[in-house]
Amino acid sequence: MADASTPPPAAYAASPVTPINLILLSLFVFLVYLRLKPSAPATLPRAPPPTVFRTFTPPSLFPYNGLNGMPVYLSVRGRVFDVTSGRNFYGPGGPYANFAGRDASRGLACGSFDEDMLTKDLDGPLDTLEDLDAEQLEAMKGWEERFEEKYLVVGKLVAVGSPEAEEAKA
Repeated sequence: MADASTPPPAAYAASPVTPINLILLSLFVFLVYLRLKPSAPATLPRAPPPTVFRTFTPPSLFPYNGLNGMPVYLSVRGRVFDVTSGRNFYGPGGPYANFAGRDASRGLACGSFDEDMLTKDLDGPLDTLEDLDAEQLEAMKGWEERFEEKYLVVGKLVAVGSPEAEEAKA
């Protein structure tokens, strides 16, 4: 016979529905759900807007100086380069910022960042660069080659009132 101080054998069988088991089961179901739920479809980043080769005049190039969310363009020997990817150099606050939106030919040839290297009269004739010596021309050519390797040519720079400028307006 069983001792009166020992509980009956059914009392030893614990119920499987305990708070800890419910928490563990909930955690297991949640982890399975996270593992099996469909993931969001992968999306590609938006492509930059297409760049169209166009004809610029000094006044139409000037707004492309990196301010107000604009791209950064500069011109060397009549070719306009999109240097936006080098914004930290050519954009606002950069060491070459005064060349942004301008013809940088003379300044790059002379190795000078001074404002007097830039054409003051945007409606006047383009700088012919005729007074540059061979060493300065070679320096400018080196810069132009560097830009060709790194940046996209987006246009050409012509003087205001030139036939090409008038044709570009039409």
